[in-house]
Amino acid sequence: MATRLGLGLPQMRQYSIGTDVPDVARTAERIGYESLWVFERALFPEPATQGLYGIEGLPWPDEYRNVADPLVTLTLAAAATERAELGSSVLVAPLHLPFQLAKALASLDAASGGRVLAGFGTGWSIDEYAASGVRPIEERGAVLDEIIEVCRAVWGPDPVSYNGKLTSIASAVVGPKPARPIPIMLAASNERSFRRLVDHADGWLPAAFSAEQVRAQWRRLQELAEERGRSGPIRAALRVNARRQAKPHEGTDRQPFQGDADQIVADLAEFTEFGLDEIVIDLQSTARDAQELKDVAAEVYEKARAAGI
Repeated sequence: MATRLGLGLPQMRQYSIGTDVPDVARTAERIGYESLWVFERALFPEPATQGLYGIEGLPWPDEYRNVADPLVTLTLAAAATERAELGSSVLVAPLHLPFQLAKALASLDAASGGRVLAGFGTGWSIDEYAASGVRPIEERGAVLDEIIEVCRAVWGPDPVSYNGKLTSIASAVVGPKPARPIPIMLAASNERSFRRLVDHADGWLPAAFSAEQVRAQWRRLQELAEERGRSGPIRAALRVNARRQAKPHEGTDRQPFQGDADQIVADLAEFTEFGLDEIVIDLQSTARDAQELKDVAAEVYEKARAAGI
């Protein structure tokens, strides 16, 4: 069975969000992409107070200076499409109040006919937490735990009741309900986050840093699921941040997913050998405009399918 392919929606400065998101979403669905995805960057600290991913000295990409809100972007895509799933990889969940986030996702799922994939992560930016975090960054894991619990409660049958550290819902009717149970997928890369995923989530959102790393993590997740008696499968959607060039990248300094479409597809093939369900390809950062993004998305899709991906 072929690996499902998803596409990252245009959220950056070079795009006109109101017109380009629906246009790219419609085109991607017509090309054959089975899902459409967003990510979250709330702000761009200047001067930087920490490196990218919290790694000292690693600069933030310039394209992070202007990233459209993920839920607004998904809503625009939902209105323009009929079949493609609508996912976040990832939404930094602890930057959102639990009840409001659960309600927004339920409304979007109801509006789209049951197509939302709620992809959550804890984030790493101290500046984003200072601006928007519901609790300090040190408590982000506990906040994510409560968000998952609140989502399950709000999306479940009425009357809804919940009593946590951040959220208190006395017996209440909360609607609209999702069109179907919304899958919760988590970014996870260590033992603690793996346990949270195995016990409380439906899927995994790895990042494509190296095939060896993802393979080892996927194996560990499956082992942990067996150890903890998990009965349901874990859906896995790999995120690829590609930097596409018109011509092949020559030389020994080429990074994974950097180069022309053939080089990107060759890199994708490495990740299809160990049973991931889906690959999400984000091509927006190096495209000059929506037309180029659509053209490159079509080229990569066709070459990936021709290569057996």
